[in-house]
Formats: sequence, C-alpha cells, structure tokens
Amino acid sequence: MNLSARQLRAFVALADEKHFTRAAQRCHLTQPAFSALIRQLEDSAGLRLFDRDTRNVELTAEGRVLEASARRLLADMELAMDDLRDHAARRRGRVTLAALPSLAAGWLPGLLAGFRERHPGISIDLRDALLDPCLDMVRSGQADFAVASERPDMSELASEFLYADRYFLVCRGDHPLAQVEQARLRDIARYPLIQLARGSSVRKHLDVALGAAAPPPVFEVEHLATVTGLVRAGLGVSVVPAMTLFHFGGEDLRIVPLAGRALTRPLHLVRREGRSLSVAAQALYDLLRERRVELGGEG
Repeated sequence: MNLSARQLRAFVALADEKHFTRAAQRCHLTQPAFSALIRQLEDSAGLRLFDRDTRNVELTAEGRVLEASARRLLADMELAMDDLRDHAARRRGRVTLAALPSLAAGWLPGLLAGFRERHPGISIDLRDALLDPCLDMVRSGQADFAVASERPDMSELASEFLYADRYFLVCRGDHPLAQVEQARLRDIARYPLIQLARGSSVRKHLDVALGAAAPPPVFEVEHLATVTGLVRAGLGVSVVPAMTLFHFGGEDLRIVPLAGRALTRPLHLVRREGRSLSVAAQALYDLLRERRVELGGEG
C-alpha cells in the first residue's frame, strides 16, 4: 500500500471535518478532486475507510485503525521537514573539520568562535591530527573537509589552495644566527637542529628543502611546544612555518627570516572528490576560503 502525504492529509482532514466540502476547502482542493483522493486511498487499501450518506461522514472501524498511524506519519513528516529547513537556514547542523595541529591551535580558533556566534545551532567537531590522518579522515568520510597540506597520494580528494606558509628560523637570542638579517639553510645546517616528527607537514616540506645534505636532527619530537622548550633551553635551533610562530614568543627567542627563495608549506582546503558538503559544512568551508585573504600578511 503506497500512501502519499497528500492522501494522508486528505484522510485526516475528512476525519476531522466529517464533511467533504469543508475538508476539501481545508486542503485547498475542489470537492471532485478531494473525493478522488479519498477513493484512491480506499482503493489502495482495499477497504472502506469512511461511511457516508447525505448527512454524515464517519470513520469505519478500519478507518479508525488508520487514523492514529496517519496522524503520526504526518507529524513525523512535518518534523523531518522542519529539521531540513533548519539545516538549510544554517540554524542546525554538524561539521567535522580535520586540521593540522598548528592551524587548529593558531589560526582556526578565532574563526571558529566567530562562526559559532553567527550559527549557534551548528556544532563543530574539530579533529587535530598530523597530515596523513587528516587526509585519511576526509577520504573515509569521518571528516567533512580538512585544512592541511597535500601529499603525493591525493586520490579521491579535491584540494583548493589556501595559503603558502613561509618558514622562519627560531633560535635563542644569544645564538650566533640571532643577529643576522636573514639565515641561509646551509648555515642553519651547521648547528644542532630540532625537528618535528617525519609525519608532520612541517617536516615533510623542510626535508625536501634541506635535501640529502641535511644533518640528522639532535631532537625529533611530536609537538611544537616541545620544540619551543628545547630551543629555549639552548639545545638547538629549528625551522618552522609562520603559522606556528605563536609558540615562540618571549624576549629570549629570535625569529629570523630565511634567505633566498621562499621556503613555504602550501596549505589547502581538502574535501572528498565528487561529494557535496552539507549546508553547515559548506558554510564553514566558504568562511575559511574567504578569510584566506587575511593570511597574505603573515609571511
């Protein structure tokens, strides 16, 4: 038995009004069109749902069985449509965003706060992870999209360039390189180097720039906060992108630009290829794309 919402509304209207003309008016139909809907419903059910004569229209026993289900189905359909309208109007929804830790801690929080203020009904699930887990979450559908770098295998993923994040030297204020205007990579390589783990986007791009001549790091750690502590203790220097520099504040540390051709970590908005985003996810995606203009002054 195939029931349409139109038939169910006509059925409930007639059950309430007990009069074909009034029920037809309530459904904004002519009486012949309304009567045809009721006949189609009864033919589909194979049962008489209303007893009618020239004066009265009453539900049959079978009609009363259908009534409770019809009202429940219509209520559920209305709730579903209300929920869909809320999502379309960005009043409700959920976004899962994957992001590199440096972006999740530095650039994104202020933007997410502004987004939540404008769309308080949309919940945001932020997954901070290294490059490969970030992209894997997008590919598997665990995240709607990511703010991350690219990797050699970008199959099933579509990326949109966001920003070229320029690298800087960070060292203690009493380090020999702290006084130069620009530091060359070959000079940096002569000193103990503190590196992030090989799985990080920061490390991947730096390894390419340093090439085979790069010395093994004196420390190889997982977190930028650890890099900061080691540099501050005078155990080495590090080379990190501009969007991580908020970790390296303080009068005892120096941030020095690199000489020569800019060494950058290209950042992208990454989503599943051929898949549309939900209205909520698209709203956040568009915000990050719009705000990339602000990144132009960061190096």
